Amino acid sequence: MTKVDLPVRRAAGRLRALLHGDGGMTTAEYAMGTVAAVAFASLLFEIVTGGTIKEALTGLIERSLEGGGV
Repeated sequence: MTKVDLPVRRAAGRLRALLHGDGGMTTAEYAMGTVAAVAFASLLFEIVTGGTIKEALTGLIERSLEGGGV
């Protein structure tokens, strides 16, 4: 192995590490994203099924079925 080969091998190793990344890190990121999405969905579900929104949506549907009077 020549003196030139070692820096080339090191650079190739660094490039591979950058391109492939750390598998554990992406798994943790997916887990955190999933937890955040579930929390957001739960919040939206609570808002939509709450009394005020439910009444507004029911009224909108009833008016549209009756002919659309505002």
